[in-house]
Amino acid sequence: MKLIDLKILIEEGEGFELEFKRKVSTPIKVAKTLMSFANTKGGIVLFGVDDDRTIVGVGSEKEQMEMIQTAASYYCDPPIEPDIDTVPYKGRDVVVVTVEESDQKPHYLNVDEGEENGGTRVYIRVNDKTVEASKEVVHILQAEHPDAPPLRIAIGDNERRMFDFLDENERITVKQYMKLVNASHRRASRSLIQLVRAGVLRIHTHEKEDFYTRAF
Repeated sequence: MKLIDLKILIEEGEGFELEFKRKVSTPIKVAKTLMSFANTKGGIVLFGVDDDRTIVGVGSEKEQMEMIQTAASYYCDPPIEPDIDTVPYKGRDVVVVTVEESDQKPHYLNVDEGEENGGTRVYIRVNDKTVEASKEVVHILQAEHPDAPPLRIAIGDNERRMFDFLDENERITVKQYMKLVNASHRRASRSLIQLVRAGVLRIHTHEKEDFYTRAF
């Protein structure tokens, strides 16, 4: 990448497929960002660029790149293979890390169980943020894997009640669906996931609690 291309990219600002980081903090934090792009639609991380779009460069290019490689190869499971490039700027370098959308979703954060709080350990991109995926999103990512079993779906009374609910309310959560059809969390979650996979529903993850709407 040339400097002019880098500046054009920075002018776009952070977003769904672009993130700025002043420096590599820890491999675990970097791994979360890399896997969020791999688990979603891919993206670019610019190390050496501040949140206000100021180019500051990184201190030790070699050390920063080694930490990024560690994050991608050790802390991401399965490993991620990003493309790493450098762009010189006033005696320092901006490290440009490009991550393609993965065909091995989901990628998990490889940490000891005691290091995390028992969450899914899967991260995705939501708007311009890296966020932990819900269990429902993880199941949807698993279903996108090439080796996933074929989808089988049937529309019954519970699903029709949900469609009636959506006609009046536009959105529904797992908890609302559980109450609506008197189902367990596992059963309600599985049903909604299947409908997302079938293209009937769309899952929205940009709020504190996932919700579902009609896909059309």
